[in-house]
Amino acid sequence: MTDRDDDGRSADSRSERADGGEVAGTETETRSESGPDVGTGSRTNAETEPDAAEAEAGAAAEVTSNTDTETDDSTDDDTDPDPDGAGEPADGDSGTEDAPESVVVDSSVRETNRWAGVAAVASVFGGAGVIVTSPALLLAAVVGIAYAAYARAGRPPTPTLSISRELEDDDLEPGEPVRVTVRVRNDGDELLPDLRLVDGVPSELVVTDGSPRRGTALRPGETETFSYAVTARQGTHAFEPIAVVARGFTGDAERVQRIRVDTELRCPPAEAETDLPLRSLTLPLTGRVETDVGGEGLEFHSTREYRRGDPLSRIDWNRRARGQELTTVTFREERSATVMLAVDTRTDAYRRPDETGRHAVDRSIEAAVAVLDALDAGGNNVGLASFGPHTEWLAPGSGPDHRASARRLLATDSAFELSPPESSASMLYVQRKRFRSRIPADSQVILFTPLCDDDIVRTAQLLEADGHLVTVISPDPTGRDAPGERLGVVERAARISTLRGAGIRVVDWPADDSLAATLERSRRRWSA
Repeated sequence: MTDRDDDGRSADSRSERADGGEVAGTETETRSESGPDVGTGSRTNAETEPDAAEAEAGAAAEVTSNTDTETDDSTDDDTDPDPDGAGEPADGDSGTEDAPESVVVDSSVRETNRWAGVAAVASVFGGAGVIVTSPALLLAAVVGIAYAAYARAGRPPTPTLSISRELEDDDLEPGEPVRVTVRVRNDGDELLPDLRLVDGVPSELVVTDGSPRRGTALRPGETETFSYAVTARQGTHAFEPIAVVARGFTGDAERVQRIRVDTELRCPPAEAETDLPLRSLTLPLTGRVETDVGGEGLEFHSTREYRRGDPLSRIDWNRRARGQELTTVTFREERSATVMLAVDTRTDAYRRPDETGRHAVDRSIEAAVAVLDALDAGGNNVGLASFGPHTEWLAPGSGPDHRASARRLLATDSAFELSPPESSASMLYVQRKRFRSRIPADSQVILFTPLCDDDIVRTAQLLEADGHLVTVISPDPTGRDAPGERLGVVERAARISTLRGAGIRVVDWPADDSLAATLERSRRRWSA
């Protein structure tokens, strides 16, 4: 169908160039016959008035020729293959497929009260002008009323924006600066004379360079770009929606929008060098923990009666030289441990000593990563769990793959979010019961908690009573300024004393000290 029409138009165009008047007349007659509103009278007029008909037909032929040319050109564009690859987007759209889409979360209009009181003052001037018959006061009233009417007449624009956010994500390390670039394009048809934007920086990230705020004016199709830098911190940080405020020329009202651009900053935990001394075991394993069982090792343990097959190097030849019977020397064995790392991620654990300090869950995750690396490097089996609204369980294991899985969970899993959970229900009793039923019988437990309530203290005591050697690493989240904060210090100190009185090791980690220094002090105290 299309090919036939195209061939017909091409033939008409060639015939028109040969005899433009004849073809034009035929074309005019054909259109008159086919037109639904044109009757016989139109054809009669064309026959009786040839000059007018020829002029009208010539104009119609010119229009037809131009239409044919444009149709042929567009048809060629549609049918000719693209040598560089058909279907590829234009240069301006080449990067939009991978960019996150910006979505308006909510939009509202609010009054700014910029012109508040103008009408009232104008009315006062008008009344005074009438009373004292003063033209100047009446003129001032008229001007004030005109300004008030002008302000009321203008409404805020409705911006149609496309927003993108880009991050530098090349091998991030905690503490390194990350550049955030925001691009805003006005896709609407109206001018935005007063546009203000505030990027939704995650609460756990600190802006170190530039500003996440920008005020500008955008014409239709115009783009504005601004950037700032934040300090990377371990974990996954989701950006909040961008706040947009648009005002018109009068500024009497403004439209407020929140536009979501899904962006996350993911920073893996940093490598940390630390060593946490585990408590002694009495289990037949090989590894890092000293036991009370004699066997292979370095430290002398005891002697026993010689047995056939004992290595000659372990025979007590001094005792034999004194004429006594053969005995075999045994040494204190070092054996591997199975350790469960449990992080308190309940809502109460997200406490911090002040507004700028790190909360206790963030510091607990840092400590868990450091202990995980140290224990895995020593050949121990390490598992991971959480006590909070979102529970997590990773069975004990060892090796590079297991260590990478545990670090990934600590950095990205929802159970270890750096933002406080929306739900405060942790159901610690149910989680504690499930934890006690799943933990291997020979496991030690390292519990990371700020000790903000008595329930977590009870959890540690029950695990110790079950035969699991428990060590508590407790980031101190308390402040010292307000009377309520000082009371929190006293209560937390009482919980630490309760745990230590039950034989449970507690590492009290101050907010202004490093984990390595705190562990070293605890090691010296335990070995004293």
